[in-house]
Amino acid sequence: MTNVPLIEPADGAVPSARAQRGAPPRTAFLLAQLGADAADRFADRIAALGLTPREAGAIRVLGRRQGLSQRELAELLGTVPSRLVALVDELETKGYVLRERSEGDRRNNVLTLAPGGERMLAQLREVAQAHQRDLLSPLAPDEQQTLAALLAKLAAASDLTPDGHPGFRR
Repeated sequence: MTNVPLIEPADGAVPSARAQRGAPPRTAFLLAQLGADAADRFADRIAALGLTPREAGAIRVLGRRQGLSQRELAELLGTVPSRLVALVDELETKGYVLRERSEGDRRNNVLTLAPGGERMLAQLREVAQAHQRDLLSPLAPDEQQTLAALLAKLAAASDLTPDGHPGFRR
């Protein structure tokens, strides 16, 4: 892996010994910048498909786990069930999701992808793959693997779920 030079403080001060042993200054800020930039760029890509990031996330999860209840989908996405209702309404209106009463519990709705949702999921996968290729293109393949492992470790330490996104909480 390439050595990353320490980023000098704006005031020209020499970094403390502690800062030199740990991550360079601004590492957390750089992660936030890159995360926000990656999210914005992905949102722009899927806007061309007529989707929002929340819609894309729900379609992606349902593509892997058909038959979830609205409550289960809300939990996986990291949002409250009441916020999910409007999202599912929109996806149903667009012809991407089917909502049916659960045979086991008539109080719950079961969600599956409609044929239009299956087609959209295929398009989303292509967009996501292109997005990842573009985003990681400055890194060598071994650096991409290392970055992925380190980010997964940080995500796990922060109790982030694979399907949730902090943006869904808002």
